[in-house]
Amino acid sequence: MADACLTDEDYEMLASFRFALRKFLAFSEAAVRRDGLTPRQHQALLGIRAMQGRGSASVSDLAAFLILQHNSTVELVDRLVAAGFVARTTDPEDGRRVRLALTESGEARLAALSQTHLDELEQIGPELRHLLTRIQRYRRLIRGSARNGMAEGKPLT
Repeated sequence: MADACLTDEDYEMLASFRFALRKFLAFSEAAVRRDGLTPRQHQALLGIRAMQGRGSASVSDLAAFLILQHNSTVELVDRLVAAGFVARTTDPEDGRRVRLALTESGEARLAALSQTHLDELEQIGPELRHLLTRIQRYRRLIRGSARNGMAEGKPLT
């Protein structure tokens, strides 16, 4: 249900935050494409690597992480295997289950891209923190004003 008390400030803060996120995503997509991958391939490598830290990734795990259908994830994994970035193995405990792991080539490619992304996040982090803090303060002020019977809080800058 829509909040009838949304202000111009609410919309401006949301637009600013979304713009900052889109700038990062545009940076990410360009960096990944320069490195010869698609954004989805990069996201898959990142997801597989993150899951390796907890054990291993299955195709189903990766599909859930990528918010993709299972068959689309299988096709993506097929391309990553063909490129030499991912290896498939059969789960020794459940022969029906396929486990995914990055190859040395996949690890190297992901490490370079991850360093680039972390450097960019370090640069834009203060802007994102400022926007989040601003949104949180403003929303607390609005909620507090509503509880106190005030019509509208004062925007923060």
